[in-house]
Amino acid sequence: MKIIILGAGQVGGSLAEHLASEANDITVVDTDGDRLRDLGDRLDIRTVQGRGSLPTVLRQAGADDADMLVAVTNSDETNMVACQVAHTLFHTPTKIARVREAAYLTRNDLFDNEAIPVDVLISPEQVVTNYIKRLIQHPGALQVIDFAEGKAQLVAVKAYYGGPLVGQQLRQLREHMPNVETRVAAIFRRDRPILPQGDTVIEADDEVFFIAAKANIRAVMSEMRRLDESYKRIVIAGGGQIGERLAEAIESRYQVKIIEMNPTRCRHLSDTLDSTVVLQGSASDRDLLLEENIADADLFLALTNDDEANIMSSLLAKRLGAKKVMTIINNPAYVDLIQGGDIDIAISPQLATIGTLLAHVRRGDIVSVHSLRRGAAEAIEAIAHGDEKSSKVIGKSIENIGLPPGTTIGAIIRDEEVIIAHDNTVIAAGDHVILFLVDKKHIRDVEKLFHVGLSFF
Repeated sequence: MKIIILGAGQVGGSLAEHLASEANDITVVDTDGDRLRDLGDRLDIRTVQGRGSLPTVLRQAGADDADMLVAVTNSDETNMVACQVAHTLFHTPTKIARVREAAYLTRNDLFDNEAIPVDVLISPEQVVTNYIKRLIQHPGALQVIDFAEGKAQLVAVKAYYGGPLVGQQLRQLREHMPNVETRVAAIFRRDRPILPQGDTVIEADDEVFFIAAKANIRAVMSEMRRLDESYKRIVIAGGGQIGERLAEAIESRYQVKIIEMNPTRCRHLSDTLDSTVVLQGSASDRDLLLEENIADADLFLALTNDDEANIMSSLLAKRLGAKKVMTIINNPAYVDLIQGGDIDIAISPQLATIGTLLAHVRRGDIVSVHSLRRGAAEAIEAIAHGDEKSSKVIGKSIENIGLPPGTTIGAIIRDEEVIIAHDNTVIAAGDHVILFLVDKKHIRDVEKLFHVGLSFF
């Protein structure tokens, strides 16, 4: 595909990196020459310096025959105008824009071909808010991903010493829980992926990814580790877009406090939120944290835009007795450094956003793509279309599908039913198939499996 990416920031750069490794023709546009040079040196892409909303710059980037425009600059307005220009002058088939300002997103009739022609809207704040909300609903999980609108979930947990399954083979999971269908999709041991077999033995500290119907998730988690109690008291550091949206989403079920520096922002938050307590001050102020009984907090969330401030306030909160700490980290290089020590979960907004973007860039009918282990592996939801003649998967049992190396099928969602995959499970038309790839270079092969052949037409 020929793709133009506007914006060479964290998201634009990460997206270019993902897509360049998959034999796409990528052009990145940005006003910052240094950033473009850095990307151009590392990746096999074209770069164009200039303002992405200008017709001349878009033409220079190859908009005349581009398949897709992805506008992820820091300015909502630039992203929207660029989509308008690409639609009107270049008839670009697919236009994706990042729009952060909630005031735009609440107007349903604003984004269509008669108004502002954006095919896919991405709101990173909303994506990250939903991601954190799922983690709050499943205490003890490192990652929680929804498939088929939440009918099935993929959950990552760390196996603990003393967990019922630690030191036992995977096939014993079935004996432990005869009434619960689940499948272990991937195991990461000391940062290396292991493809799970029936005789694979789970070790303490393994990161285990399993898939099950939403209703069975807690039962499976309890096999890997002692279940954490539900959170009650939550402290949020940072009352920006994500902090505000999260507080709004959870304040009816939890006791929530927000710590925010900016007095004007504090006034806005206390006017907007119902039961959340808003405190003005710094989240790394030891006296303030002690005064607000941080030792009683079940969860401390550092959600400001400043990585260093997030890390320092999280470490302090943990030191002062907060039971669990989650932190937003924008710099991907920091994420692996800090997760799993004093900071329980590091959240990368880029990776959460990239998954949403990748789902629209993939070929075949790919519904969603999620990065596991901060981009080391991927979980993909694809829909099987066609019939036995035109499709490479329909009518075949899983053991007879030529899956690429390092790829497993974890589950199939058929209408309302979640079917955990076994070798003899047969795929039917319309099934949502959940696949795991330990090696991302085989993504093209997975897409080809779900392409419909010409005999279909």
